[in-house]
Amino acid sequence: MKNRCFIVLCFFALTCFSQQSPLLDSIIRSNPILKNIVDNKNTYKPQIIYTQINRNKNNKPQFKNFNYLVDSTNYFYCASLVKLPCSILALEKLNSLNINGLDMFSPMFTDSTNVCQTNFNVDTTAQNHYPSVAHHIKKMLLVSDNFSYSRIFEFLNPKYINLRLTQLGYPNTRIVHRFDANCKGEGNKYFNQIRFLNSDLKLVYTQKADTLVEPFKNPLGEIIIGKDIRNKKNKLISQQKDFTKSNYMPLSTIHSILQRLVFQNYSNTANQFNITNKQWQFLMQHLCMYPKESQFPKYPKKTYFDSFKKYFIYGNNTATINQDTLRIFNIVGQAYGFLIDCAYIVNFKTHTEFMLSTVIYCNQTNSFGTGNYQINQVGFPFLKELSLAIYKLEQNRKKQIQPNLTEFNVILK
Repeated sequence: MKNRCFIVLCFFALTCFSQQSPLLDSIIRSNPILKNIVDNKNTYKPQIIYTQINRNKNNKPQFKNFNYLVDSTNYFYCASLVKLPCSILALEKLNSLNINGLDMFSPMFTDSTNVCQTNFNVDTTAQNHYPSVAHHIKKMLLVSDNFSYSRIFEFLNPKYINLRLTQLGYPNTRIVHRFDANCKGEGNKYFNQIRFLNSDLKLVYTQKADTLVEPFKNPLGEIIIGKDIRNKKNKLISQQKDFTKSNYMPLSTIHSILQRLVFQNYSNTANQFNITNKQWQFLMQHLCMYPKESQFPKYPKKTYFDSFKKYFIYGNNTATINQDTLRIFNIVGQAYGFLIDCAYIVNFKTHTEFMLSTVIYCNQTNSFGTGNYQINQVGFPFLKELSLAIYKLEQNRKKQIQPNLTEFNVILK
């Protein structure tokens, strides 16, 4: 464990942490929208991590982190953030199997053998009409597809997920359930049989069905959020919600995972994810693409507008993005009033780059019965204003050496 922690510390050796960054405090206090959130921090529970990036003469990045109200014990439901580590780990697992004819594009057949399991052998959104790890990842990163996440979760199995996350230096993260409204509680202990075929549709690998015997405990212990609410007739319309058995990922962890992936090519071998350069480009491409840029699947623009899943800069309400020099490589989460974005933001024309991760709790009544959350009224404006303020700061920040960002221009290659 000491060696694993040392690896992580080495990766961030040039990172400076501050729980209450004066720089971020100054930015927030100068903007009424941001100031209102922080002045009511007990209601909105904001957490912010901002990373400045400077390059040396060899283009190697050096990081300086600014933290604001970051607290790993202040639980938030991480929602779809888990799709990024699971995408990476799925590719790692394929590589570790090292089977001839098995890769991320191999047809992946999920069998149904127990409760909460879904048989899935045909995917009409894929060009060849077969599901695969690559196609599931594509849908997860492009539009945050929950069905694809559940299939990848089953392939990985929480025993593998949480062991590998611990090896990578994230022992307090817990990923323990599908995203399936019909599969809760005990159903997440049972895992499907999965078969992989090669390009000739011949079986090359079978992962047998499995059962989780010992459940994973939440590092924070019991987590109860919210309050009971009754109407005038004393009828219970909302009650506290138990997140004890839910997924858990601190903001610093998802920020670190994205940073580690983005700058994979600049870290030593011991600190890299076990993925190929081709797989790295695949992940980076789909982290920054707009839904309209995908051919398989083909997404209707009315539903999947250009800023879908791009909460920073655009606030999730921009139908058409015409300029192409600004790209956002990000993963988001939205559920139960929690709104999160974790992003690497880059402008190829102005040589601007920085990282930003933020969570806000948009549930003013602190109740879960009505689903009355202030995502549009409070959440998106906060993320947009914060990111634009930091983007403006970065546009004007003087750097000794301009970064070479061509490796991240993955869409135009």
